[in-house]
Amino acid sequence: MKAFDYARATDLSDAIGASGCLIAGGTNLLDLMKLEVETPSALVDITRIGLNEIVPEGDGLRIGALVTNAACAADPAVRRGWPLLSRAILAGASPQLRNKATTAGNLCQRTRCSYFMDNRSACNKRQPGSGCAAIGGINRNHAILGTSDACIATYPGDMAVALAALGAQVEIEGPGGTRHIPVADFHRLPGEDPSRDNVLEVGEVITAVLLPAPVEARQIYRKVRDRASYAFALVSVAAVLRMQDGAIAQAKLAFGGVAHKPWIDPRVDSLLVGETPSKALFDKAADLLLEGAEGQGGNDFKIPLARRTLAAVLAEATAE
Repeated sequence: MKAFDYARATDLSDAIGASGCLIAGGTNLLDLMKLEVETPSALVDITRIGLNEIVPEGDGLRIGALVTNAACAADPAVRRGWPLLSRAILAGASPQLRNKATTAGNLCQRTRCSYFMDNRSACNKRQPGSGCAAIGGINRNHAILGTSDACIATYPGDMAVALAALGAQVEIEGPGGTRHIPVADFHRLPGEDPSRDNVLEVGEVITAVLLPAPVEARQIYRKVRDRASYAFALVSVAAVLRMQDGAIAQAKLAFGGVAHKPWIDPRVDSLLVGETPSKALFDKAADLLLEGAEGQGGNDFKIPLARRTLAAVLAEATAE
């Protein structure tokens, strides 16, 4: 790890526009610094600026940026109204990491793969223009949707997948004031510049995640992975689905482990609404979701795996 300067912000105004890399739990950043993938010259500790409460916001909920993942997953209001979020958080990382990782830090973790973590490998995300060693390399865990010739890495988080399905928003403060971004739009696809993971601008700070009013719907999070704990998703599905008179009255789906960001396809949601659940309907939804899917050899299995996982989640969510 390279030497760096350290400072502690005392309030939000210190953090906005700070001349250094912000750090809270540091569960991703410190790993990258140890490998010298990230080499910030200065760190600004924001753990003492507040933003660590979960409070009502209208009919919804306001989750402060520095609320730990463990506190969020255990919060009675979250478990009661938005259990999908709690389940997704508990499916990720380990208890030790969840006790340190924060809401904003979880959202801002790097989309990455083993080649990104290895300074000896070509990686357009780490060094723009150097190439992508994963294309034609070992790519079992890589993306099948939304890829580009520059990058095929997958977003590793669980929390953001659930937040996207729930219709949550990210509250951001910066030199230009406050703005709100849907979680579904917060992360970027790689395109020609995979070095940027999200839409945060220089000097901006996440202050909260805003959950909309809870809905009377079934909320399911299913994560398929190589081992039962402490593993990134091969495929994950977050579903918010409501039945009425034997038909699907509302559907919101988000997918993890398949793209550079939490993946949402509104066409799939629209296809399901108003229809009676059936295997044929679930197959049709999977066809639509995966029509642009492209394997890279090692990860070809993810395409049928995503199909089966979607079908299983829809069957569970629509069961009487």
